[in-house]
Amino acid sequence: MIRSNQVGRWLWVFCASSLFLAAPSTYSHHAFSSEFDADRPFRVQGTIVRVEWINPHSWVHVDVVDEADTIVPWMMEGGTPNALLRGGLTRTVLKVGTEVIVRGYQSKDPDCIPKCRGSGRDITFIDGRQIFMGSSGTGAPKDGADPSEGGR
Repeated sequence: MIRSNQVGRWLWVFCASSLFLAAPSTYSHHAFSSEFDADRPFRVQGTIVRVEWINPHSWVHVDVVDEADTIVPWMMEGGTPNALLRGGLTRTVLKVGTEVIVRGYQSKDPDCIPKCRGSGRDITFIDGRQIFMGSSGTGAPKDGADPSEGGR
């Protein structure tokens, strides 16, 4: 025979276990200043070779041809895929092969080997359209590129 206090214990164990198993997975997130340097702005022009629509940040990969005609791969972090989509950067706009200019801030890595990395602020297309990439947050420079900061 099961006593009422045993039922209560089993019910408590079941509820606690259910909450533990149902808890959503968490993703780490970083402040801008932990990975990027506000004193190292960049402006690169190149061709999109890949776009990663992943959370918590999207990544736009661009091949840039340097002065020595060498291809230098860059990867620029943008905002969440949802923020990019709301800002107008859709899968039909960010296509492989599209030539773009990206402004942003370089990572704190001492060099660009094997890839240059940065936090993209805005992306400009050959037709002149310029769209905010959504890379802002704690420690990001307030340069007016973020629409929520006001005008430039």
